[in-house]
Amino acid sequence: MTLLETKALNAGYGPLQILWNIDFKVDEKSVTALIGANGAGKTTLIKVLTGLLKPYSGQVFFKGVDVTGYPAHRMKQMGVSLVPEGRRLFPNLTVMDNLLMGAYMLRQKDEFEKRLELVLELFPVLKERRNQPARLLSGGEAQMLAIARALITPSDLLIVDEPSSGLAPKLVDLIFKKLEELHETGLTILVVDQFVERALSISDTVYVMENGKIAIQGPSTEVANNEHLKKTYLGL
Repeated sequence: MTLLETKALNAGYGPLQILWNIDFKVDEKSVTALIGANGAGKTTLIKVLTGLLKPYSGQVFFKGVDVTGYPAHRMKQMGVSLVPEGRRLFPNLTVMDNLLMGAYMLRQKDEFEKRLELVLELFPVLKERRNQPARLLSGGEAQMLAIARALITPSDLLIVDEPSSGLAPKLVDLIFKKLEELHETGLTILVVDQFVERALSISDTVYVMENGKIAIQGPSTEVANNEHLKKTYLGL
């Protein structure tokens, strides 16, 4: 079943068009990878999907509802959560306060406590660091906090933008392992990354963007053998 879909999506900034006729789909309870070089249009597409940017034309559907042009807070209410590139934590606030900032849509204290218990169970290191300022976390811990903050409100789709950015290989493996664990709980994940081999290994479906268009798409096992992808992104 399709959870998120775009049809003939065109978008950009003022007169500068970045996305060209994007047809894109994320199936429910899947892991979908979106890969491509810097400037390919990945971030612009994420902004449209999360309501941070209105498209020029085309449509976005979520849970079968036409959500084209919905603002970011409305998309969040519908169950779309974003872990932005660079994490964008509040460095001088504690781990717990960062989680509280992510819970601004929760109205009931007991609801927050239930969600808090869930994310701390998923990321036990954050429980140990709960009173530490976010600036004192390691890169991997900071990324886990960014994911936990996104999930502190109920989510149907988690979009993770460049989770491997700035991390050592061992920490990249740890973060992707955590994403796999989240997927095993039934969460649908869209991972946007330049770490092509890792993104292919975790995903069911992959889309490769080049120059604002979808250049390659299909099951990850098939796309991994695409000659253009191997030459351009894997150096094979």
